[in-house]
Amino acid sequence: FWLKSPLATWRDCAFAGRPVAMSLAFVAPNVNSVVQHDLRGAQFSRGPAGPAGTALVSGYSEDPSVQHALTSMAAMFVVAGGVRWRERRCALRAGGGPSTAVVGSPPETYQELVDKSEYLRDQPWQKTFHAAFMGGAYVGMAGLLSLVLGGNMASQFITQKAVFAALFPINLLLVLTTGGQLFTGNSATMAIGIYEKKCTVKDLIRNWSIAYIGNICGCLMIDCVARYTGMFTAGAADMAVHTVMKKCSATFGQTVVKGIMCNWLVCMAVWLCTMAKDMTGKMVGVWFPISMFIAIGFEHSVANMFILPAGLFSGAPLSWGDILVKNLIPVTIGNAIAGAFVVGAGMSFMFGRLGKKE
Repeated sequence: FWLKSPLATWRDCAFAGRPVAMSLAFVAPNVNSVVQHDLRGAQFSRGPAGPAGTALVSGYSEDPSVQHALTSMAAMFVVAGGVRWRERRCALRAGGGPSTAVVGSPPETYQELVDKSEYLRDQPWQKTFHAAFMGGAYVGMAGLLSLVLGGNMASQFITQKAVFAALFPINLLLVLTTGGQLFTGNSATMAIGIYEKKCTVKDLIRNWSIAYIGNICGCLMIDCVARYTGMFTAGAADMAVHTVMKKCSATFGQTVVKGIMCNWLVCMAVWLCTMAKDMTGKMVGVWFPISMFIAIGFEHSVANMFILPAGLFSGAPLSWGDILVKNLIPVTIGNAIAGAFVVGAGMSFMFGRLGKKE
C-alpha cells in the first residue's frame, strides 16, 4: 500500500539521516587528542592536545554541544518524515487521491523557472534589492554559524570543512523558501528567460546588477554585526583567515573554473528545490549539492562576499583590492558562465526552445 504507517515513515527517515549524523560524528573529533581508556570502564582521560572538557571514544565526540547538534539533525529528519506522512494522510482524507508524486517532472520544473524569470523581470528594483539583501544576509548568517561552530570544534582542516559543509546549506533553504534572491541562482533563471524570449539582455543585466549589489550589502551587514559583537575571535577568526588565504592563493584561471563548477552545483540545488513539492524534498534537494561544493572546495561569489571580509576583519594580511582581484572578480565570472551557459542553455536545450527544431 502506497501510504506507509507513521512508524515505518519515521523509521525510514531516521535511517536516511543516520549516515549523515554518523559521518559528522566520525569527523568531528580532534584527532590530535590522546584518549586513554581505563580497562575498568570508569575513567577517561585526555592528553594535552585536545580542548578541555571533551572526551573521545572510538572516534566519537562526547562534547555535549556536538552530541546536541547531531541529535538535533537526526530529530530534524524524523520530524520531517512525520510531517510528510501527516500531509499525505490529510490529502487522502480530503479526497485528494492516492497520488504519491512529491516532485515535478523536469519539463514542469523548467517551465516554473521560465515563469520565475518573467516574475523577476517585472519586479520593481526596490523589491529585487530587498530580496537580494535578505538573501545575502541569510548567506552571511549561515557562514557565521559555520565559522563559529566549525572554527571552535577542532583544529583539523578536514573537520572544519566537514562542519562547514554540513551547516552552510541552511542559507539556500532560507533564501528559496522566503523569496530571497542570490546572484548565483538568478544567473541561470534570467538566462533561461532570454533563451525562451521572455526577457531581454537589458532585463538580465538589470536583475544581475541589483541582486549582486543587494547580496554584497546583506553579507557586509552580517560581517559588521559579527565584528561589532566580537564573534571573529579564537577558532572562528583562525578559520576565517585560513580560508581567505587559501581562496586568494589560486591563479585567475583556476578560480574562474572553480566558480563555474560551484554554480553548476548551486543551480542544480535550485533546480531540485523547485522540483520538490514539500519541505522535506526541498531540504534534501538543497543540502547535498551545497555540501558537495563546499567539501570539494569550489568558489561561490555570494558566500565569498561574507567570508572574504570576515577574513580581513580577523586579521588576514590582504587588502580589499587583493580579495577583489584574486577571488571575487574571477569567481563572479565563473558563476555567471555556469548559470547562463552550463545550466541555463543546457536546460533550454533539453526542455525548451533551444532544443526544438524550427
